[in-house]
Amino acid sequence: MIAFVSGKVAALAPDSAVVEVGGIGIAVQCAPNTLSGLRMGKEARLATSLVVREDSLTLYGFVDDDERQTFELLQTASGVGPRLAQAMLAVHSPDALRRAVSTGDEKTLVAVPGIGKKGAQKLLLELKDRLGEPLGTGGPAIGRPVATGWREQLHAALIGLGYATREADEAVSAVAPQADASDGAPQVGPLLKAALQSLNRAR
Repeated sequence: MIAFVSGKVAALAPDSAVVEVGGIGIAVQCAPNTLSGLRMGKEARLATSLVVREDSLTLYGFVDDDERQTFELLQTASGVGPRLAQAMLAVHSPDALRRAVSTGDEKTLVAVPGIGKKGAQKLLLELKDRLGEPLGTGGPAIGRPVATGWREQLHAALIGLGYATREADEAVSAVAPQADASDGAPQVGPLLKAALQSLNRAR
């Protein structure tokens, strides 16, 4: 198993990064919050989880080992594959997920795209004895907020992809109506794609 990759960031895309390790470019699938902390040409270290399928080998990257471990534990629940597990960590921090499961908070899980009310209830039952208790001590969960901060996350992700501050500002403003019209917390992933489309049209 590849536990982590460390090296210079050679390329960034809306859902992945390429890290140069020993002269080899390793593609890593990452959530927007992870990508927002990466910079082209800068050193990076990503905790990783290798997902093996009959026709593919996919490496998923995370900010730290806690996220990676949570990603793997989430997939022990029936119906949760790597994409959904990554989406859960894109919306909530590991501690927020642990808190939701330990308190039976289905609303927190329903905030994740792809999880409905019945699915959330099933996940709460299956994950109750697997994720463990929150590591933090009270207060809001550590990590990205659910209902706020999308502008900062999106702006940081665009800067990480190599866009100038002015271009990032304009792109954030361009997708603001889409974010405001969304039900619940705006999802950074779709907003990032829309922002990139607006930047491509402007060029």
